[in-house]
Amino acid sequence: HVSAIKDMVTTPGGTTIEAIYELEGSQIRQALMRAVEKATEKCQKIRENLGLT
Repeated sequence: HVSAIKDMVTTPGGTTIEAIYELEGSQIRQALMRAVEKATEKCQKIRENLGLT
């Protein structure tokens, strides 16, 4: 789970967690999820064009 990874790599009150809070506040998580979805869709189209489906 994402929060478990976040807990493993950050220190409470540290610089990394402050940066993560800022990014989460700017809705970066949603943007990254959309980017991964778009990349997945493109990959599927490429596979179809190559006859790999």
